[in-house]
Amino acid sequence: MSSEELSKLVVEGMEDKKAEDIVIMDLRSVKGSISDYFVICSGNSDTQLEAIAESIEEVIEKKSEESAWRKEGFSNKEWVLLDYVNVVAHIFKKDKRAYYALEDLWGDADIKRLNPTSA
Repeated sequence: MSSEELSKLVVEGMEDKKAEDIVIMDLRSVKGSISDYFVICSGNSDTQLEAIAESIEEVIEKKSEESAWRKEGFSNKEWVLLDYVNVVAHIFKKDKRAYYALEDLWGDADIKRLNPTSA
């Protein structure tokens, strides 16, 4: 499965649990990038962050039979990361997303916003 197809499955898992402000960052043309895609979203609570992460895992395992290479953040639930090597899903609480500002750090990426909300 291509990294582009995998990024779409991540989005599907995010949308299934009503994730907000979903962004797909295409990093393939960024020199020194660590992945092909970052897919970022926000959630409103610990429970929603966990539900989004579980939904992403379920969608990907069902449709591609792939598993996350690495998972982080399930204990504090402020920034959950699912690393599929070429695609990394970042699930943030809103305040942590603003603090870490990945969209700004990787500003050279091609950024596609799927469901922006006004702040």
